[in-house]
Amino acid sequence: QVQLVESGGGLVQPGGSLKLSCGASGTILSIYSMAWYRQAPGNQRELVARITSVGSTNYAEAVKGRFTISANNAKTTVYLQMNNLKPEDAAAYSCDGDIRSRTSMRRDYWGQGTQVTVSS
Repeated sequence: QVQLVESGGGLVQPGGSLKLSCGASGTILSIYSMAWYRQAPGNQRELVARITSVGSTNYAEAVKGRFTISANNAKTTVYLQMNNLKPEDAAAYSCDGDIRSRTSMRRDYWGQGTQVTVSS
């Protein structure tokens, strides 16, 4: 089994910063990519940022220049540094791992999510 656990969400004022963390554990054989998604009430889930096993990254246009995704070498821990937060960034942020485990073919695993609230 593979588990993803996020942390770091909370309440922040507009213009503030937060850093989210996601740790992957379990019977992992390979991590192909790790990503952060978010979903605000009434909206579809959207990709925020992704980092691949070789360190390539891509970002949603709305967060470019403000958010940075990073990870440890094994990609078992991924971070999302969020700067200059805006009210429209408020959402439930979830970590997604494209992972092959010892007991399962390559598939997506999801964390439970962490809430980010941006409000004065």
